[in-house]
Amino acid sequence: MTTGSVPKRRVPVVEGHAALTAWARAHAEDPAAAAALPRSTRATAVRFALEELATRAPGNSVEVRVPPFGVAQCIPGPRHTRGTPPNVVETDPVTWLSLATGLTRWNDAVASGAVRASGVRADLAGHLPLVRP
Repeated sequence: MTTGSVPKRRVPVVEGHAALTAWARAHAEDPAAAAALPRSTRATAVRFALEELATRAPGNSVEVRVPPFGVAQCIPGPRHTRGTPPNVVETDPVTWLSLATGLTRWNDAVASGAVRASGVRADLAGHLPLVRP
């Protein structure tokens, strides 16, 4: 079993946390205000949250996809090398940021269909939220 290595950050922690906090505050006040934030702010927040998850739960057994902004591999376990990984989580940016900040619970997002999770390791409930702004 491979545990994986901690990924190199591409988004500076201060910048990423600021983007994630800005999104969370705007979304809590008015979801339309969060959607009106600059695309670069939303992208930075998503990428930072993905990097934070990969840092806290390093590994290569689960692929978390948040199109169009990013993807991360996390959770210890067998590494896949070809084709579609056996453990995949996919969601939209708003749902991902809501999960990352604790505005939405994992089980609620899965039950509503906002998160598509497949595979025995694809349950991220124990790793979320990542921050509470």
